[in-house]
Amino acid sequence: MTVSAVPRRSVALVTLGCTRNEVDSEELAGRLEAEGWDLVDDASEADVAVINTCGFVEQAKKDSIDALLEASDLKGGGNRTRAVVAVGCLAERYGEQLAAQLPEADAVLGFDSYGQMSQHLTAILDGGRIASHTPVDRRLLLPLSPVERQASAAGVALPGHGDASGMPGASGAAVTAPADGLTIEGPVPASGPRVIRARLDGRPWAPLKIASGCDRRCAFCAIPSFRGAFVSRRPADILAEARWLGQHDVRELFLVSENSTSYGKDLGDLGLLEKLLPELTAVEGIERVRVSYLQPAEIRPGLLTAMAETPGVVPYYDISFQHASEPLLRRMRRFGSRESFLDLLGRVRDRSPQAGIRSNVIVGFPGETEADLAELEAFLTAAELDVVGVFGYSDEDGTEGEGLDGKLPDDVITDRVSRITALVEELTTQRAEQRIGEHVDVLVEELDDETGEVIGRAAFQGPDVDGVTILRLDPSVSSAATAVPAVGDIVPAVVIGTDGIDLVARPS
Repeated sequence: MTVSAVPRRSVALVTLGCTRNEVDSEELAGRLEAEGWDLVDDASEADVAVINTCGFVEQAKKDSIDALLEASDLKGGGNRTRAVVAVGCLAERYGEQLAAQLPEADAVLGFDSYGQMSQHLTAILDGGRIASHTPVDRRLLLPLSPVERQASAAGVALPGHGDASGMPGASGAAVTAPADGLTIEGPVPASGPRVIRARLDGRPWAPLKIASGCDRRCAFCAIPSFRGAFVSRRPADILAEARWLGQHDVRELFLVSENSTSYGKDLGDLGLLEKLLPELTAVEGIERVRVSYLQPAEIRPGLLTAMAETPGVVPYYDISFQHASEPLLRRMRRFGSRESFLDLLGRVRDRSPQAGIRSNVIVGFPGETEADLAELEAFLTAAELDVVGVFGYSDEDGTEGEGLDGKLPDDVITDRVSRITALVEELTTQRAEQRIGEHVDVLVEELDDETGEVIGRAAFQGPDVDGVTILRLDPSVSSAATAVPAVGDIVPAVVIGTDGIDLVARPS
């Protein structure tokens, strides 16, 4: 008797939002692949489409819902797609409410479901139903004291931390460094930690999660409520994943978290990031390490020194200012002022004159006055930032800002966003022009077959949102410097022009 093989089922993961979500998607992909699923790029060619949603601001929520509806439209009509599942921040934050309002989704699953995702998807494809996620305030799942959290963290789902629970061959406990193994010298044993990840793209850079959650209570932000209290990943886990990424054609590591400046506080060493950086830059195959999301009130001199003086750590500072008016910052439950922020930027540039500095600002927060806005404009004019994201305030469910008085009309917020955006575009264009003549090392990311352009990023340019560097090759000159580089090459060049915040450079 011939026994027919059970056909393998396929899954497509669609990621919205930030690079932290990208890490979570690749961990989910690693789990599913290890349990026999085929990973495909096109949702129309997958049995099930898993949409990793974003729930950060109103527009991100709309984009996530649109993506779910678009995927749902693929069901039937000759496509292979039979089910659509919502995961990620929007699903975690709203759970049952999202499921009730979006019956097109076959399931809405929270972070606690990630370890059993294969079983859940199999059940759905077999005609079963999985109960929708019931949201909770994830800040309450771990002890209030940071130093007590690591002992409890194994019992809490932390997407992107590589928890091996429920994986084939796992004992049911997370594979991590021992509780007292806080030193990071020496290699990680070949027996562990285990890396649970599958790359979903061929980019020469990859995000690497160093922590999850946030202990800050910014009045405009709901992220801590659905991402939870701050938890650092163990150095051994981070280094193991860095080595794995280096073996999979990654040249640049992009360290991500909700708050990188808090790294190590729950491990008993607030200076642990400074010690980890040289270990990461020493990983075989890794040429560049980039740190993201620094809280200005938590940036220590030692961290600035380590970032500036560790070979391989790029001169890139992603600093979350949000505003510059001291009274308004206090109302936002944040710290700082125009003077203190400019002093911080001066200390950054004293150590790293070529530093690239990016930030985000919120305008239209309740109670914002014209004087507050003028203070922000004065700061931006003096700061000479490379990139600034400008957001208009909107109420977020469950935040302190939602209950504040002094709400501004929507048209006023829109006008202020336009006003600050216009200023930012002028200032960042000027900042890019100041870089003409600088020598840069460009990580090649894309070769445009139609235009012949080679597109990449200088060391001070972050991925996706911070502009690119376009390499102009001289076809009349035949030399190693002008040969067409490959994706993943790092090309020395000189900046010869700009296009907005993008740079144009010639290989040197």
